[in-house]
Amino acid sequence: MNKLLSMEVFVAVVEAGGFSAVADRFGLSAPMVGRHVRHLEEQLGARLLTRTTRRQSLTEIGRLYYERCRQILADIRATESSVEILRAEPRGLLRISAPVTLGTQALTPLIAEYLALHPQVSVELLLDDRVVDLVGEGFDVAIRIGQLQDSTLVSRPLAPYRMAICAAPAYLASAGTPIRPDELARHHCLGFTHWGRYWSWPPGGESDGVEAASPNRFRANNGQALRMAALAGLGIILQPEVLLADDLAAGTLVPLLGDYTPAARPVQIVYPQDRLATPKLTRFVEFVIERLGSESH
Repeated sequence: MNKLLSMEVFVAVVEAGGFSAVADRFGLSAPMVGRHVRHLEEQLGARLLTRTTRRQSLTEIGRLYYERCRQILADIRATESSVEILRAEPRGLLRISAPVTLGTQALTPLIAEYLALHPQVSVELLLDDRVVDLVGEGFDVAIRIGQLQDSTLVSRPLAPYRMAICAAPAYLASAGTPIRPDELARHHCLGFTHWGRYWSWPPGGESDGVEAASPNRFRANNGQALRMAALAGLGIILQPEVLLADDLAAGTLVPLLGDYTPAARPVQIVYPQDRLATPKLTRFVEFVIERLGSESH
């Protein structure tokens, strides 16, 4: 067996907590993943993992070997990246993390353009609203919304993340058009289950003292689902402008309460400052900044 591959598989098993997820990542069967780990154990003459039906854990030797394997693999990647820097053409795998809506609506079309310009680059995109550990999870770059918490990351500003309030013409024809937040008490307001302290009904914050009468008649954990509900005339939607821009331009959704729209939040493209600036990364960062660049608030 390829020992380097076995080391990569072993490190991935430890970090993923199991064989199944690693099998998918490496295109192997779960039994083959187990064979790679056993191959290392046989070569070392020691157990690396203790396994039960419910969980697995590192042995003392396994913990030491895991840390050394991580360092060895990191050194290999750094060496390969150093060689790549000497080449003018971007190449290799670029792993990107982005929030679901912004990543789907704005970033994915740009990735398609970027790949067309750089045929030797491949991209793995994770769309997830959680904040990933770039180094620990092996990502090259991420798009972040909100104030940046990790000061160790290199950050470049992008256009702010703006919200929009709107509804379908058919809904407004039957329910009327609100012009102040307190009028929302007579309307159906579509609820987003992932709202936190930044956005909620009513727009403008709790200080307005306004509560919609039935904000939860339809709730969803996905902005696209809320968009479809709004287009069907189910109520008033508050979602990112990037999700609703085409509908607003086409008139299938009508903007409302423009003076009460929640304040835009900052957006950054970030990457670890200690990561070698490979052509695939630097070209991608500059490409995204050019297309989604910063604008005044």
